Amino acid sequence: MDKGGSPDKAEANPILPVTSPNAASTVEFEGSNPPKFSIINRSGTGTSGKRVALLANHFKANINVPDAVFYQYNVTILQDNKKVEGKGISRKIIDRLYRTYHSELANRSFAYDGEGILYTGGQLPQNRFEFTVVLEESFVGRGSGDGESPGSPIKRSRQSFQSKTFSVEISYAASIPLKSIALVLRGAAAEHDSFDPLRVLAVVLRQEAANRGCLLVRQSFFLYDSANTVDVGGGVTGIRGFHSSFRTTQGGLSLNMDMSTTMILTPGPVINFLLANQNVKEPRYIDWAKAKKMLKNMRVKTSHRNMEFKIIGLSEKPCNQQYFQMKPRNSNGVGDGQTIEITVSEYFSQHLGIELESSLYLPCLDVGKSKRPIYLPMELCSLVPLQRYKKALSALQRASLVEKSRQKPPERMRILSDAVKNCRYNEDPVLVDCGISIAKHMTKVEGRVLETPKLKVGNNNECIPQNGRWNFNQKTFIRPIKVDRWVIVNFSARCDTSRLSRDLIDCGRTKGMQIECPVALIEEDPQQRREGPVARVEKMFELIRMKLSRPPKFILCALPERKISDIYGPWKKKCLTEFGIVTQCISPLKINDQYLTNVLLKINSKLGGINSLLAIEHASCIPKITDTPTMILGMDVSHGSPGRSDMPSISAVVGSRCWPLISQYRASVRTQSPKLEIIDALYKPLANGEDDGIMRELLLDFYESSKGRKPTQIIVFRDGVSETQFNQVLDIELQQIVKAYNHLGETSVPKFTVIVAQKNHHTKLFQANASENVSPGTVVDTEIVHPRNYDFYMCSHAGSIGTSRPAHYHVLIDENGFSVDELQNLIHSLSYVYQRSTSAISIVAPIYYAHLAARQMGQFVKFEDLSETSSGGPIPELPRLHEEVESSMFFC
Repeated sequence: MDKGGSPDKAEANPILPVTSPNAASTVEFEGSNPPKFSIINRSGTGTSGKRVALLANHFKANINVPDAVFYQYNVTILQDNKKVEGKGISRKIIDRLYRTYHSELANRSFAYDGEGILYTGGQLPQNRFEFTVVLEESFVGRGSGDGESPGSPIKRSRQSFQSKTFSVEISYAASIPLKSIALVLRGAAAEHDSFDPLRVLAVVLRQEAANRGCLLVRQSFFLYDSANTVDVGGGVTGIRGFHSSFRTTQGGLSLNMDMSTTMILTPGPVINFLLANQNVKEPRYIDWAKAKKMLKNMRVKTSHRNMEFKIIGLSEKPCNQQYFQMKPRNSNGVGDGQTIEITVSEYFSQHLGIELESSLYLPCLDVGKSKRPIYLPMELCSLVPLQRYKKALSALQRASLVEKSRQKPPERMRILSDAVKNCRYNEDPVLVDCGISIAKHMTKVEGRVLETPKLKVGNNNECIPQNGRWNFNQKTFIRPIKVDRWVIVNFSARCDTSRLSRDLIDCGRTKGMQIECPVALIEEDPQQRREGPVARVEKMFELIRMKLSRPPKFILCALPERKISDIYGPWKKKCLTEFGIVTQCISPLKINDQYLTNVLLKINSKLGGINSLLAIEHASCIPKITDTPTMILGMDVSHGSPGRSDMPSISAVVGSRCWPLISQYRASVRTQSPKLEIIDALYKPLANGEDDGIMRELLLDFYESSKGRKPTQIIVFRDGVSETQFNQVLDIELQQIVKAYNHLGETSVPKFTVIVAQKNHHTKLFQANASENVSPGTVVDTEIVHPRNYDFYMCSHAGSIGTSRPAHYHVLIDENGFSVDELQNLIHSLSYVYQRSTSAISIVAPIYYAHLAARQMGQFVKFEDLSETSSGGPIPELPRLHEEVESSMFFC
């Protein structure tokens, strides 16, 4: 079959057009208009499974004054005719305004968003106000002093001691009736009608947290308490706080309260932070260029004056050599007009009586402005609490955070219930004004535990998972692959490759895999270990070429570090894009039968074998799928790490193959603009009329692997999009799929079922009468779900550690007519076809595979020059997979 779509071979392929590619590209326009897709409503609830009593972390919100109205006012704050920026200072100004002028405002309480809008629970006496607000210097931020800049050898101007005066204008903008929430709950109004009152309630929650001195991160808040922190190393600390948001649900308005974690800089002495951040034991080993970049914009408090400053840089010289000019003052505080030069250390010794010790030979912190530096010795400065750390965590930091911040279900329930009581929302004046009261107990819901899917393994044996888990003890793979002409390459000094090969062959035999002896065991030259990762990979391939007359079919690669090896990306890129060789990377610290079995699960899948099948898949009796050619897609977009906004995003789509199976997939991966969530390369017409998009690859592969059958049904599982992007999935992504299908010469369009899966939400489920996590297969489609749309929560995996988080599935369209039970059981079953493990996973396997494919191929560009992207140039493209491996499950 010709994958390039060249006209001279089109006749041999019934899915391709018999005319030229240019003519094919007009199919989508010449026929009827492209189909329009609209989000469907819920048609019913499921009935299958065993019923179970549950609790959800939703606290009912009663609206006791349904006719209440919020009033929105625009706020403008000026100082010297310049607009004041910054939420911190703005909140202080509005707080002072209320305390000064509350009678003029008819004592109306209000919620202020920290920027340009405030809301009241009742109308103010006038539509427009102008106020003058005075903040003392200590309120503005720096505090008062005795003549010099606080903690600095540079004099302050006289004006800086004066109070700050601001003009504030408040003007009426809109009225927001609370009853629109009730109309949405009854289905009498569109959901967007509730956005405005819900936004007001979100501002109320944020203001309550801000008034308590919390760090605000979107809808989460964090109050500093060392008991709620976890040190993850590198000068970074995880802090536990709470997420709170109002949601419209089938059971009414509810407050969703959950635990949340964000990362902050570890508060304390600046020097201690730098030592931890750079992992050195003494200040003399600190990389000061790196430190300068890291410290910029951090806030510090001085020990000798108890004032806060923002760091803009470091001094060029250490404290004992950094000079500045100053005018000494006499005993009356009056300067004599003579300017002298003095070092920072001399100034602190002679004028403040402070003898510098640990930072005498270290650079000073510069907390001034670019042309007017203010120098502070490091030993007098500490990082203030609650400063967000926005960069990506290392693998070790992530592991430490997860390990130290888990809570079992009973503990989480207690913490959340206490949090709702401690926040005292029922005393909030704005909520009181509009008659909203919050229940103190979690919402009771009824769930169902679906029947566990049965699996088929080798020798026609059946395997019944227990609590979401199974194993291959005394069992073989259902389709084991023969492994011949393979090699082991070793980048690790501690790996015994001879023993590894023997143990792998023996373990494979017990799983039904015939693994021949490797044709070569290739050790890295120890001198190469000092080279960069790309050079080490190149050298290893030179050794492979020297030892073998032709390329191997499979390479087992022993890496030196677990999970974080910088060789991984270049190695995978070399094998998969240049040579087309399937490869499996390992980093064996302890080799046992379980470890080798897990490795063989991946090897067998990558080489085209199958470890297990669903029993209904093996028997060809999957409802709605076995009888009609059906393609299942998993779609995901991965973004660059925090702090790297110039990194391209990576879109990945996996498509099922070998219908009627639903356990085998092929992946197609592309780069796209940074932070772009909607996939833009599903259909990608070129200047010559051909399509270079993702879907063309997957549709052709489905056709080839499914004995010439074309998909007439397509089930799309989309990960990572929010409710506000649902229509874009239908209007942009689904339309691209239709265009790709039409471009292949098809005038008909498959029937679609589109399901969005969300894991990044804050709903948790708890057993009402047990302390364990909910059982695998637990589904909830009442009470806490959307009042009208078709959604449900499903916890398909076993949560052995911490508290399980269910997946939240939203069915956007279902042209294929699945019943609720059929769709929920299909989704549950797709959590058991994940070939890499012997346990049910938390989300359907196609989505997980798409995530793995994006992550693995994202490593290919890790070492490339990304300057083009950051300068607004073209997005660097990923290298395409070699034709020998492009249809493989390389991502397993």
